[in-house]
Amino acid sequence: MNVFDIIGPIMIGPSSSHTAGAVRLGRVVNKLIDERKLNKVEITLSGSFAQTYKGHGTDKALLAGIMGYKSYSPEIRDALEIAKERGIEYIFLKENIKGAHPNTAKIHYFLDDGTEGVMQGASIGGGNILVNQINGMEVNFNGENNTILVMHEDKPGVIASVTNMMHWEHEDLNISNFHLSRQEKGGEAIMTIEIDNKPPETLVSEIRQIEHVLNAILIKRV
Repeated sequence: MNVFDIIGPIMIGPSSSHTAGAVRLGRVVNKLIDERKLNKVEITLSGSFAQTYKGHGTDKALLAGIMGYKSYSPEIRDALEIAKERGIEYIFLKENIKGAHPNTAKIHYFLDDGTEGVMQGASIGGGNILVNQINGMEVNFNGENNTILVMHEDKPGVIASVTNMMHWEHEDLNISNFHLSRQEKGGEAIMTIEIDNKPPETLVSEIRQIEHVLNAILIKRV
């Protein structure tokens, strides 16, 4: 347990789970977008999120996070207007996502270059989050550690190539958690690598150069 768990996040209120946690979920999507131009988001809210999102400002918090703002940014209050000014179309939908945590959001984003993606995660209390799906593939990270997501073709040796490179080129890095998910055998797969350390600036670009790696992104502690 860290001090964040005890005193709660520095945030624009009113609720740590419905506001600060929502901003952090949005910030994961912001990292996935990786500074590309965002055209549209469809945000599906489940459980308590769906029932209370307007009163608790969850809609504003999610949008603010998607645009890169933090839980203490005053711009959260005006996030809906800021999104319109940026030409970002948004829609909020309600759906009972079976088996999902009560504070779950599924964010489907559409970029100017034709790329789209989906992230599903939950605000689990005190501003903490749990991300459990990206593009339909299971992941499992909470944003408390620096996390590297490696999208790749499901080919023999790719995992070894990535982890060996991390070991030989950056021997001080310590992997604290590793998870692999794939759509189908031989299809697209995703590695979730959580590390204890602050990653070197070159790490992501080095991973992207490995054969059969489609993309890699770093989600710094959010």
